Parts: sequence; structure tokens; C-alpha cells
Amino acid sequence: MTINLTEILYPRRCPICNSIVKKRLICKECLDSLDIIKPPVCIKCGKKLDSERDYYCSDCRSFEKAFVENRAVFAYKGEIRNAMYDLKYANRRENAEFFGEAIVQKYGRYIKGLGIDVIVPIPLHKKRLRKRGYNQTALVAKYVGTGLGIPVNTELLAREQSTRAQKYLNNRERKNNVKSAFKVYENDVKYDRILLIDDIYTTGATLHYATKELMNEGVGAVYTITVCIGRGY
Repeated sequence: MTINLTEILYPRRCPICNSIVKKRLICKECLDSLDIIKPPVCIKCGKKLDSERDYYCSDCRSFEKAFVENRAVFAYKGEIRNAMYDLKYANRRENAEFFGEAIVQKYGRYIKGLGIDVIVPIPLHKKRLRKRGYNQTALVAKYVGTGLGIPVNTELLAREQSTRAQKYLNNRERKNNVKSAFKVYENDVKYDRILLIDDIYTTGATLHYATKELMNEGVGAVYTITVCIGRGY
């Protein structure tokens, strides 16, 4: 019998209630309580809609997005919001595996059907990366790539400007905040279809301007996936 000292000293804990879990990433009670995104949703950004008669949310009707479409797993509220906060600011890096697996389970077949060449996480500016010590979105993307057998490129896209945290801004400020934030650092981009991954979707400004930069460098189509989606709930 092999004893795993890591599991004894640092047992895996549920990202929601913090109880010890074995052979699972989340306890069953918490999994059953999560607000998972279900139709009807905006066909562009994936936000929950109030009526099946609608096709687009009010934001997508007023602000055209460069990416083909976005899909999200969870509503950004309650326990999921806390778990994402812990991943980003409390060094709970193990939560990235749960979020990555959630994307694979909900959208794995959809992603494989897109013919994606590479997965690219939304980057952090080097100052924020140095302060935090890791890019939470890159951690999530790693688990998605491993689960689906798709390569992940964390060097293709860089965040040149140290923008203000989006959570402190209104809709208009969010869009202006990231207009020129991103830069492709490969001279010859050979990818035709890219999957951009981010942690939280609010207005879509971050994904929109990152997509524009990629397409300016010759990428044919950009699809996006986010762990959580906010607003409209």
C-alpha cells in the first residue's frame, strides 16, 4: 500500500464549502447547488436571457463583439464568486483544476467541434503577475488543454498596459480601459482558429479587444470561453 503524504498533509478541499473531498474536485452537495448557465442565453456572449424570444442581450445589441461567440459555465455570484476570488487573491490555485474541469465537462464536445488550433489564456500585465505570482486564467487554460488534448500557448498574447481592475469600473470605463491593452508577440501567427479563455465575463470588452489584436495578426476566427459570467442576473 502506497501512502500519499501530500494528500495527508494537504488534503483536497471543496472549492465551495472547504470540506475535505476524496476522488472528487467538489463535494456532491455543493455541485448540486451551483448556478450553471442554461438556455435561454444570448447567442453572442452567452449571458442568461429572460425570454426565449430574445436572441441577444442588451449589451450585445449595443456593442458589437469581434469574437465569434462566448460561452460560460457559471453565473458569477454567491459561492462561485467566492471560489473565484479565492483562486485569484487567496492563492487557492487548486480551484483552477475544478474550473478547468467544469469547462471540459460542459463544453468539451462543443470546443472539439470548433476545430481549435490552440488555447490562449487572457494574460496579466507583468506587474500584476509578479505581485500575484501566477495567472489564474492560464492555470484554468492548462487544465482545459490537458483535458481536451489541445495545446495551450501562454506566450502568444501579452498585456502591454497595466490597466485598472475591471471590477472597479462601469461599462463605459471597462471598454475604454482595455482598448489598447493587448499585443501579439509572435511575428508570424500560424493559427487559424483560437480559443480565448478568461475567468469572468462582464461587458466582453477584454475578450473583444484581445480578439481584435489576434485578428489583426491574421487569425481567422476567435471563440471564447469564460468560467463565470456576470450582469443580467
